[in-house]
Amino acid sequence: MTAALTLTDVHKRFGREREVLAGVSMRIEAGERVALLGESGVGKSTVLNLAAGLERPDAGEVHVGGRAVHALADSDAAQLRRRDIGFVFQAFHLLAHLSLWQNVAVPLLLNGVELPAARARACTLLGELGLGDRWQALPRELSGGEQQRVALARALVHRPRLVLADEPTGNLDPRTAGATLSLLRQQVDASGAALLLVTHSEQAAAIAHRRLLLTPRGIEATG
Repeated sequence: MTAALTLTDVHKRFGREREVLAGVSMRIEAGERVALLGESGVGKSTVLNLAAGLERPDAGEVHVGGRAVHALADSDAAQLRRRDIGFVFQAFHLLAHLSLWQNVAVPLLLNGVELPAARARACTLLGELGLGDRWQALPRELSGGEQQRVALARALVHRPRLVLADEPTGNLDPRTAGATLSLLRQQVDASGAALLLVTHSEQAAAIAHRRLLLTPRGIEATG
């Protein structure tokens, strides 16, 4: 079976002196939830950017669903992100002037889905996340936890192959974070997507099937 994500002997340097990743390799299967842990500055977010094709490795290979992301033209990498990848960030990055359903529908519209179908899918998913009666609200009318639920819906609405989450509960209190993580796990499992979760939080890492520790020496399995 083709893996959702593979990194093979990936190197990445910023400037002459700073090699952030030195021979990093990992494999994440479809439907697998993996937490990537490590100290600040070790390159966790760089791994996410490489997986998404937002940055290119200096050496090594990156594949998403069998496609060689490291070798794609910028336009093809953007198309792959729109179709096959969902993003969840610590800062919710919702569009303030759009309603909740419009925020969620953005990936569908970018993929050519007609507006009525996109709205129906967005509202259905908002309903599954407990926001079905708020579909016309604006982001500023929601709490932080509610905004992150909208961000989850946006990340999953187009049924991506891979979900990349960068400290998705970093701005939430522990109780709200726990509820959000439960929803993330449920929705990822329901969609069959793989999840790569970058976090410092033991609470967040607990939803993973596996934990990987990124160090200057590479990646180590921790459980």
